[in-house]
Amino acid sequence: MFARTSRLTLRPGWPEDAPALAVAIAHESVAFRLARLPWPYTLAHAEDWLRRPAEPRQHPLLIFAHDRGALPELVGGTGLHDAEDGLEIGYWLTPSAWGRGYATEAGRATVAMARHALGQRRLTAYHHADNPASGRVLRKLGFQETGTARRHSLARGAEVDSVTYVLTL
Repeated sequence: MFARTSRLTLRPGWPEDAPALAVAIAHESVAFRLARLPWPYTLAHAEDWLRRPAEPRQHPLLIFAHDRGALPELVGGTGLHDAEDGLEIGYWLTPSAWGRGYATEAGRATVAMARHALGQRRLTAYHHADNPASGRVLRKLGFQETGTARRHSLARGAEVDSVTYVLTL
């Protein structure tokens, strides 16, 4: 799947994206906000992730901003993946892209793909409780808070208090 917004292009990652991916995501401030990202994150991790074959009900996309200069710049990732109760949306941005509205813009495109391309009627999401900015993004996308849970963070090596959400499409 691919999507284009006024400022962003969302597309699957390609092997040649590995160096840019490693630079964009290899920040402790990013890793500690995600569930499945190892820390420290290396170029080898990026190469391995980009080489993995696509799995059913897994739709990872990289986010490229084309409003920051002459060439598109990898600024984050988004996607849909299988969870216990349907598809779950996730996203991350490199710190230099925070506060520009990219997460909301990419989230809208991802929700539209779930609804129109995949025929989903419901999405779930969560964020670590110590990352309220992510909750603001989810609420802008129309998600409703459903409660709290403990979720594992690979980078932290521990269970983390998290806030859960649902969006009916």
